[in-house]
Amino acid sequence: MSMLSEFKSFAMRGNVVDMAVGIVIGGAFGKIVSSFVADVLMPPIGLLLGNVDFSDLAVTLRAAAEGVEAVTLRYGLFIQTVVDFVIIAFAIFMVIKAMNATQKKEEEKPAEPPKPSKEEVLLTEIRDALQSR
Repeated sequence: MSMLSEFKSFAMRGNVVDMAVGIVIGGAFGKIVSSFVADVLMPPIGLLLGNVDFSDLAVTLRAAAEGVEAVTLRYGLFIQTVVDFVIIAFAIFMVIKAMNATQKKEEEKPAEPPKPSKEEVLLTEIRDALQSR
């Protein structure tokens, strides 16, 4: 088996394709959450805290000099990233919780008793015939 055909069989497995789709959707979801946090959630929080723009919050470690940019710790962006993470983690938690609840409901269903084999059916008929005599 050539390496190309082996790779093709690996790449076309269902779980690899599902994983790729999940990664693409997850990336898009991350962008949506980032936009939600930066554009919808943080401005009102900043307004409540006295017109603070979180993306501008930083501590300057070294001021800019001739031809050298300032060195800053931009902790406001870090706060936004932490809020992004918390929202994404909560969303994933809710999805997994729903999946687990669905799985538990399926497990709680009583299993159907196995159907008797042909031999058992035949023996039952013979027994019933002998009892009726």
